[in-house]
Amino acid sequence: MKKCYLLSLFAVSLIGTTCIQCTSPKNKKVADELPQKSELFMKLPDFCPTPDGMAIAPNGDLILACPNFADITHPACLMRITKDGKISKWLDVPVLEETGWASPMGLAFNEEGDLFISDNQGWSGAEKSRNKGRILRLKFDNDQLVETITVASGMEHPNGIRIRNGKLYVTQSSLSQIKDPSGLLVSGVYCFDMNDRDIVVTNTSEDKNLLTAVITQNPEVQYGLDGIVFDEAGDLYVGNFGDGAIHRIKMDAEGKVISNDVWAQDTTQLRTTDGMCMDDKGNIWVADFSANAVARVDKNGKIQRIAQSPDCDGSEGGLDQPGEPIVWNGQIIVSCFDLVTGPDKVNTKHDKPFTLAKLALE
Repeated sequence: MKKCYLLSLFAVSLIGTTCIQCTSPKNKKVADELPQKSELFMKLPDFCPTPDGMAIAPNGDLILACPNFADITHPACLMRITKDGKISKWLDVPVLEETGWASPMGLAFNEEGDLFISDNQGWSGAEKSRNKGRILRLKFDNDQLVETITVASGMEHPNGIRIRNGKLYVTQSSLSQIKDPSGLLVSGVYCFDMNDRDIVVTNTSEDKNLLTAVITQNPEVQYGLDGIVFDEAGDLYVGNFGDGAIHRIKMDAEGKVISNDVWAQDTTQLRTTDGMCMDDKGNIWVADFSANAVARVDKNGKIQRIAQSPDCDGSEGGLDQPGEPIVWNGQIIVSCFDLVTGPDKVNTKHDKPFTLAKLALE
C-alpha cells in the first residue's frame, strides 16, 4: 500500500506531520462540543501494543485481536476480557510457517463457537508476507484450541470479516493486481462458504470468491474497503476508508450482487472508515482512524461525529487512533491502534499506555 498504510514490521516509521486542523485549539473546542467524550475502558498489557479487531465469544466474553505490528517480539495473540473487567491472554494465533508470524485483525464467531480470523500478513509490508494473507478457522474443545483450518490463503490484504447464513464475507483493503484505468486503488469483498478449506486466492478479477469491488477516489488516501457489517434485512455495508464513504451492497436470493452504491458520505463528520459495528437500533458506529474520532450513522445514512480526541496517549480515555468499535455490555468499546502516522493523521506517534476506550450507546 501507498501513503505509509502498510508499514514494515522491521522499519515502522513513526515520523509524520501533525494534522493542524485536528489539534488546533479551535478544533479542540469543536471536539468538546460533540455529544460525547470518550472514557478509558482498559489499559492493556505491554504485550498488546496494537489492539485491533474484536468479537463476542459464545459465553459473552469480549475477544480482542492484538496483531502487535508495533513490536513483533510479542507474538500476535487473542485477549479475553470478562464482564467483570478481568483481562487475560487466551492464545497466541497460529503463525504462518513461511513468515514466522500471524497478523490477526478481523474476528467473527459462528453459532458453533468456531472463531474465524482475518490474518492480514500483508499489512506488515515485508516482502516475504506479500500475498500471504489467510482466513483461519479455529475450533475449540472446552476453550482449548484443537484444530486450525485454513479457509483461504494467498490474500493480499484481508481485513474485516462477518458471517451470515453460513457464508464468510471478508474485505480486502487492497487489490493492487486489479488495475483501473484511473490508476486509483481497487479493493473488494470476498465471499467464502463457512466450510471451505484451502481456497487459493489470486487477488485478481478471476477469483470466483470476489463478490464485488470498489475504487477509492481520494488520491491522497489510497486505502480501500475495511469495516463491514450486515443489517437485519441482509444488506451489506462496507466502509471505503480513503473516501470516508459507506457503501450499501444489495444481493439477490442467490447471494449475487445487484447493487453497490455509496450510501453515506459526509467528510465533515467522517473522514475515514475503519472498523464498523451495528447497534440494536440499526445505527452503524464507525471508527474514524485518521481523525481520532467515532461517528454514528443512522438508518437514513445521516452521519454524526459522536466523539473526537486530539493527539493523545489514551491514558485519560482519549481515542488514540481508533481501529474498531463493538457493542458490548451496553457500551461501545473502541480499540486504539495508535501506530500509523502521516499528513492526514491526528496521531503523531506510538506510545504507552496501550488502551481500549468506551462510549455510551445513547
